[in-house]
Amino acid sequence: MDRDRLDLSPDEMRTLGYRVVDLLVDHFAEGTDEPLGNAPSREKLEDHFREALPEKGTPPEDVLDRVEDEVLPNTMRVDHPRFFGFVPGPNNFVGVLADLLASGFNIFSGTWISGAAAAQIELVVIDWLRELCGLPDTGGGLFTSGGSMANVTALAAARHARLDDDVTGAVAYCSDQTHTSVDRALRLLGFRPDQLRRVPSDGRHRLDPSALRDAVAADRAAGRRPFCVIANAGTTNTGAVDPLPALADLVDAEDLWLHVDGAYGAPTVVCERGQKRLQGIERVDSLTMDPHKWLFQPFEIGGVLVRNKQHLRRAFRLEAEYLEDAVGAEDEVNFSASGIQLTRSFRALKLWMTLQVFGREHVATAVERGFERAEQAERLLRARPGWRVITPAQMGIITFRYAPDGWTPDQTDALTRRLVPAMNEDGGIFLTQTTLNDRPVLRLCPINPRTTSDDLRQTIARLDSLRADISPVSP
Repeated sequence: MDRDRLDLSPDEMRTLGYRVVDLLVDHFAEGTDEPLGNAPSREKLEDHFREALPEKGTPPEDVLDRVEDEVLPNTMRVDHPRFFGFVPGPNNFVGVLADLLASGFNIFSGTWISGAAAAQIELVVIDWLRELCGLPDTGGGLFTSGGSMANVTALAAARHARLDDDVTGAVAYCSDQTHTSVDRALRLLGFRPDQLRRVPSDGRHRLDPSALRDAVAADRAAGRRPFCVIANAGTTNTGAVDPLPALADLVDAEDLWLHVDGAYGAPTVVCERGQKRLQGIERVDSLTMDPHKWLFQPFEIGGVLVRNKQHLRRAFRLEAEYLEDAVGAEDEVNFSASGIQLTRSFRALKLWMTLQVFGREHVATAVERGFERAEQAERLLRARPGWRVITPAQMGIITFRYAPDGWTPDQTDALTRRLVPAMNEDGGIFLTQTTLNDRPVLRLCPINPRTTSDDLRQTIARLDSLRADISPVSP
């Protein structure tokens, strides 16, 4: 070991590396048998980890011991087969190895001159996704950290293309189910909160084209400048997909930009069922999707696709003097000129390797299993007295409540709010709640391909058992 060079010897590196690989293999192999993890209090973790900056080094084996014993158990395992909250992160081992290679070789993918193969692979994988979505050859895109940054990137392109970056009086439209990353993106791009019009959703929690048309007409009559409609391809709350064909017709007639936030649902285009549910996605101007959700990649990899890749370059290309040598030939692609980041990691490698190893067919089967598991959960709930499905299984998400005949809504609300913490305190299952129509509901998102039928049966049975222990409740 040469500490002044921050070097370890080859033997030390191999010993540590093999130990890390063993940890990862055990993590994937143990699956359901491994604990879900913990979320201790801030006070407890402050007491545990707060220390002065080390002046002298510590043997690497001892540091790895601390990571194994103290860090990993105190994080939530979002790739656990019984993690049903939020949107799970069911990664795969091939993607993990790809991240190890990309990090270890420290590949810079911002410019062609520094990462030609990385740029070419990103071009290829982006084209695979573009083709699956039915976008034309003029389309393109790039990978980002996640859906939030992808939304910023896409809406910046829309602002430049439709407003020439002058946001005065401009208005964008979305449903009341749209992710708050859209609000944040528009704020970062210089729009005031009142320049995003949230249109009430319909009875299926989808953007209502008729209500949208009325809102656009009212804004035009008031002298404002409608420029963009933001639709959903799989909302986080319920998995709802907005009526994309009808919205595409509307934006064509109104000369607006159509952006689709498909961070959760758009990756399902890899399978036949997803393509059917996303009809109309081929007509968008821009689209976001997160491969670290339903394409089973390690964090972080989001993506943005656009109908015309020149919109990204026109919105973002600014060349600094010190990058003159990086501009390169006309056909050499610098992804830093199509997005916010100059320094970019080689995110495309993990998705490329995953698709190379497993092929579209097996990835599609894994996605289909997410649809099927949500449908199984719906059947299990409908078979138990007193349980009410609020939104049926769609895009791998189901919402529900315990609401037997004779209970008031307030009684059901009180039980719902108590069930989630009671369930999660058990430690073997994790789920979350959300709010629909001003009422709390339970929510399951069982899209992990390693989730089994038994996992769901145990989950629903445990919910019913806890419900019996907690109820009756008073309003």
